Amino acid sequence: MAQRLPVLMNKKPCYDIVFAKDFEGLMEELTELGVEGKRLCIVTDSNVDKLYGEEVKHLLEGKCLKVAKYVFSAGEENKTLDTVRELYKYLIQEGFDRKDMLLALGGGVVGDLTGYAAATYLRGIDYIQLPTTLLAQTDSSIGGKTGVDFDGYKNMVGAFKMPRLVYMNMSVLRSLDDRQFFSGFAEVMKHGIIKDAIFYEWLIENMYEICERDLDVLEEMLMRSCMVKKLVVEKDPTEQGDRALLNLGHTIGHAIEKAKNFELYHGECVALGIVAAAYISWKKELLAMEEYYEIRDMFVPFYLPISVDNINPQEILSLTKSDKKMEAGTIKFVLLKKIGKAVIDKSVTDEEILAAIDEINFNEEDAYE
Repeated sequence: MAQRLPVLMNKKPCYDIVFAKDFEGLMEELTELGVEGKRLCIVTDSNVDKLYGEEVKHLLEGKCLKVAKYVFSAGEENKTLDTVRELYKYLIQEGFDRKDMLLALGGGVVGDLTGYAAATYLRGIDYIQLPTTLLAQTDSSIGGKTGVDFDGYKNMVGAFKMPRLVYMNMSVLRSLDDRQFFSGFAEVMKHGIIKDAIFYEWLIENMYEICERDLDVLEEMLMRSCMVKKLVVEKDPTEQGDRALLNLGHTIGHAIEKAKNFELYHGECVALGIVAAAYISWKKELLAMEEYYEIRDMFVPFYLPISVDNINPQEILSLTKSDKKMEAGTIKFVLLKKIGKAVIDKSVTDEEILAAIDEINFNEEDAYE
């Protein structure tokens, strides 16, 4: 029996997050949404299509008006308006109208891009999320943030568009390589650090089972992680207040991601950004020194970086200034008072940011002096 978490908007049911161990229950969930007379378009990338594209298409064929599939080349570099434009053309050619539905089958790139297309095609059509990475399952598929990158700047064009359903087949996590799996774990850890110290401790206690990808442990991990995000999103769906806490580690993380030309995975950059934010929190005497070092060091057993080679601090600082979370020329920085308690701070100085970047910057020349 699949577990589910209902997400509310304005205290009314909006969509369910369904936790399953295969795709078999997907059609039943879609039937509840009344898809029999609709056209469905599976949007996926070239990597995910090889693994699950035909399986999902086969499950849906014959049970609705039409099942189409649009595949774009995998990679963050294709999360652009050009790809959205090609998807629009495909939907027009295939006769999709406002009553039809998109299915985002893939990781964060697929989910964000499909959601943005759904928000804007014919001024909005329904879509569902079928996240296939840990990063997407614990974070990007929930909450209705959609968007694409613009000229290399992360998620600069976007819209809020809630899905009709988030269906998580947890067994797909076993197909991820280690680096991709642990990249997603950075967002799981983030949820504990910002809102739930008990969950954070549970993650440490279940480290071995998580690393071994025990499905029962992963199910509990995902449900507890998604509960944190669900509660934050329900309280602040369009990021006017507390939802910004979910950006812990993202300001410096996004800057590193761009400076490194997306060679580092998103979650790896978030881990680096969290270490930097925790460092600033310690130096501003918000966070105890012991907690800073614990947060930093606990990324290591989950194969996440706590330093990065040869970044230019001034370049990273400059890139943070183009972050979409800027407000009246000031960065809304997420800092920590303790594990489980994050706060928004608008007083972080350039000097404090540079010091934090220096803390995570591993310069090989300095190491041998």
